[in-house]
Amino acid sequence: MKKIAVMVGALCLSLGAFAHSGGTDKNGCHRDHKTGGYHCH
Repeated sequence: MKKIAVMVGALCLSLGAFAHSGGTDKNGCHRDHKTGGYHCH
């Protein structure tokens, strides 16, 4: 049962990697159109 809980926890944490589609510029950065911010990866 503990193994399943660890796997579910890992899955939940990995979902953050799919937060946005990308579309980075030549510097590996992009603008967040919702907030107007700009960040790099």
